[in-house]
Amino acid sequence: AAQHPGRPLHWVAARTRRNMQISNIGAWKSWRQSQSARCRKVWGRIKEALTNLLPWQHTLHSIKGRFGIGVKAYFVFLRYLVYLNLLHCALIGAFIIGPTIIYGNNSGELVSGDELPTKSKPTPELFVPFPQHFDFLLGSGYLERSPVFFGFYRRGSLDLPCLNMPLLYLAGILSILLLSFILVVRRTIVGYKHTWMLRKRYNMNVSYKIFCGWDFTIQDSDSASLKRGCIRNDLKLLLEEQRFSMRVAQRKLGQKVRLYLLRFFLNVLVLSLLGGAFYLIFFAINTSMKKTAYQGVIKLVFEYLPPVTITFVNLLLPHIFRKISTFEDYSFTMQINSTLVRSIFLKLASLGIYLFFIFNLPPRVQPEMVQPGTTRVQPEMCRENRLGKEMYKLSIFNFLATICNAFLFNFPRKFLQEACPSSLLARLSGQQRFLIPFNVLDLVYGQTVSWMGVYYCPLLPLIGTVTLIVTFYIKKVTVLWCCRPEQRMFRASNSSVLFHFMLLLGLIMAAVTLGFNFYLPPLENVDPCGLFENGQSVFNITAVCVASLPGPAQSTLSYLTSEAFALPLLLAEVVLLTSYVSRGRANQKTIERLKDMLVTSSSDKRFLVKQHAMMVKQESES
Repeated sequence: AAQHPGRPLHWVAARTRRNMQISNIGAWKSWRQSQSARCRKVWGRIKEALTNLLPWQHTLHSIKGRFGIGVKAYFVFLRYLVYLNLLHCALIGAFIIGPTIIYGNNSGELVSGDELPTKSKPTPELFVPFPQHFDFLLGSGYLERSPVFFGFYRRGSLDLPCLNMPLLYLAGILSILLLSFILVVRRTIVGYKHTWMLRKRYNMNVSYKIFCGWDFTIQDSDSASLKRGCIRNDLKLLLEEQRFSMRVAQRKLGQKVRLYLLRFFLNVLVLSLLGGAFYLIFFAINTSMKKTAYQGVIKLVFEYLPPVTITFVNLLLPHIFRKISTFEDYSFTMQINSTLVRSIFLKLASLGIYLFFIFNLPPRVQPEMVQPGTTRVQPEMCRENRLGKEMYKLSIFNFLATICNAFLFNFPRKFLQEACPSSLLARLSGQQRFLIPFNVLDLVYGQTVSWMGVYYCPLLPLIGTVTLIVTFYIKKVTVLWCCRPEQRMFRASNSSVLFHFMLLLGLIMAAVTLGFNFYLPPLENVDPCGLFENGQSVFNITAVCVASLPGPAQSTLSYLTSEAFALPLLLAEVVLLTSYVSRGRANQKTIERLKDMLVTSSSDKRFLVKQHAMMVKQESES
């Protein structure tokens, strides 16, 4: 201590022990240990610097400090979708755009129908030709002949049996779906394991909520008071759930019968609303397909009628489902879960029904004037371009709905509450809250549309990346400026599994839709276009590739695609599942033993404390 004045004694003792260790282990090993410690310190600083360079890291910390971890979970989920779409863009560039630029297209523009000289009479102002600035909204005009859609791409000069543009295009799309499946399943499994560990094995009791429920990332006094209110509300919620369980146990037979009848009629009401929504979507699609003679703004309205209908239904019905769940006499958690499940079914089913009607509706015919008083029927574009335009319109309108919701509803509502807080309209509108489940559902819906349309519209991931980045900043301004924190914080860890499971359902729906499109026969009065012209299909080009392979490779592929390979594959899956289940049960038993050891050690400590107190008392008396 005399050699190091001003240093604390524990520092001096640690330095002395360190010097003794250096003298015992030798200079070379000591130098290696010091260099290893220095490298770990430098690597830790590099990791910290790289973490701070992540997009929106400071914004996420700010949102977490003011609104809690639940709202931050939404923005983390949005950032995850941005990374996922960037990965999709890289795959599209490597498999599709890059080879197209290098080897080129053998044809210039898409041709739909015979090129005939046309003369047209002047039309009224209501039916003026389509303005070019509407092409961006409809995917028509120049965009229809651009790399945005499937019909742009041709075989080009790369025409080997197993290395050509159709196979590269198919490999790019399948790699997107496969990598997305792996990443989403991994996130779902990790989240489920975390939720299982917290919810199933370690119940959050009252003591945990009181002593371990504080969020040390809170930055200001308002958020601190809000967090205290959230802990108080969590305790109330726990007591309410216990009281609800007691009330359920005390129900009589007549009360149960009335409650089940009420739930039955409410579920019938929900099914009726879903059926009405699906019929409304069908009516909008049918109307949009028939009204093709209009031009200008009228045609824009009819073209966007199905996306407008789907968006309106998906905005209105989830709030109705939330109101209906309050009358079903469920617990608070069950009310949230039932609303989410119904909303998930609504969003995915409405999109699936939309695609079903699009697949089965007959091709539209476009009347075209050839001579005054005569018309000619012009065939429609190919099926892939048609579906790509529909997915493109869904993506664009979903983004436009986000912008309109912010600038036409959230911001004016905030201005009204600040300018006239005592007005009747301001009191009726109330304080704005950020409804995390519904906002996450919108993200899942948009990503599902992107997966479904990536085959027909290859640049849809790039469009999705741009719209997600803009959505991030719109939602950031909306949350920080317009919204008030919820009195009951959202439990992100409990519902993240559900969100990723919804992504998985959307991915499976996209894969099924793509497989269904491969097996569909070609339509009449529809020009072939894109990579599979002249009667070619996915199965033809893959068969040609397999036929060009050596004999052993063909035998291997034939065995892998045969029924004989199904038995060892099923056996391998059974072995893997059995091993995982066995490990889970072993971990469960280990956790139970550790819990028993904790209880035993705490009882031993209490016993020792009592013995020590008794000994101290005896010594004082003696």
